[in-house]
Amino acid sequence: MSMVQEFKAFVQRGNVVDLAVGVIMGGAFGKIVNSVVADVLMPPIGYIVGGIKFTDLKVTLPAVKIKVPDPAKAGELVEKTLDAATINYGNFLQTTFDFLIIAFCVFMLVKAMNSMKKKEEAAAPAAPPEPTSTEKLLAEIRDALKAKA
Repeated sequence: MSMVQEFKAFVQRGNVVDLAVGVIMGGAFGKIVNSVVADVLMPPIGYIVGGIKFTDLKVTLPAVKIKVPDPAKAGELVEKTLDAATINYGNFLQTTFDFLIIAFCVFMLVKAMNSMKKKEEAAAPAAPPEPTSTEKLLAEIRDALKAKA
C-alpha cells in the first residue's frame, strides 16, 4: 500500500474527521467565549472594582545601570542602562478568567449532553436478561423431546 493510499485511509476514518471538526469548533467556541469574557463580563467587573482594566495591571521593575566590557575599547568597562521590565500579571489574570469561564461552559455542555444521553438510554427498552443455566438446561431437554417426537 503506497504512502498516499495509507494517508487517504487514515484521513477517511471517522474518528480523524470527528477530531478535526472538534478542533475547528473548539477554536471558534474559544473565540466566542473570549469575546464574552473580554467584552461583556470584564467591563462590569472592572467597573465594580473601581474602573480597573485587568490587562493594564503590571509591576514595573526599575531600570538598572550595569558595567559591561566594551570590545571597541579593549575590554574597558562602560556603563550601560538596562530598560525597565514589566511583570504583566493583569494579562495572566485575564487569561485565567478566560480559562475558568471556558472550562465552565465546556463542563455545562458535557453535562447537558450526558443528561440527554441518559434520557435516551432510559427510553430505550432494556434487553431481556440472559437465561439462567437451569433455563438453558430445560430448553435443551425440551428440544431433545421435540426431536424424538
